[in-house]
Amino acid sequence: MKTALILGAAVWADGPSPTLRRRTQRAAQLYHGGDVSHLIACGGLGKHPPSEAAVMRDLLIKDGVPAGAITLEDQSTTTGENIALALPMLNTVDVVIVTDWYHGPRARLVARRHGLRVQSVAPPLKGARPVAQLRAILREIPAYVVYALRIK
Repeated sequence: MKTALILGAAVWADGPSPTLRRRTQRAAQLYHGGDVSHLIACGGLGKHPPSEAAVMRDLLIKDGVPAGAITLEDQSTTTGENIALALPMLNTVDVVIVTDWYHGPRARLVARRHGLRVQSVAPPLKGARPVAQLRAILREIPAYVVYALRIK
């Protein structure tokens, strides 16, 4: 069965960012739909505590995912670290990355370089702020190029 890697997003002073909440809700849907049997919440401590992974765990449990189906990778601060630090926690190479659609190509590139068979699944953009989405898309273009040019 596949494992989902939920890639981190910001924790704000008043709680999870809309992006973090959307990704986590999508991962819970995958679990409840039987598409994945295990979830790895990825993301370390950002500007506001707790870690992104800890916030995701709490959201997943509220969405009815059993705590035993969740593993925390709570040290990473980048996409590359999200995936690299989750590798020892995987019991399969078949992985579903849960991230936004514009981030999926770069995340899949990184995961494939680590030998994973990967697909990405994006949450719906409900609640997404258009300006924030545009900024994120514009950030992904050069980031993808940089990651693509890196030699492992």
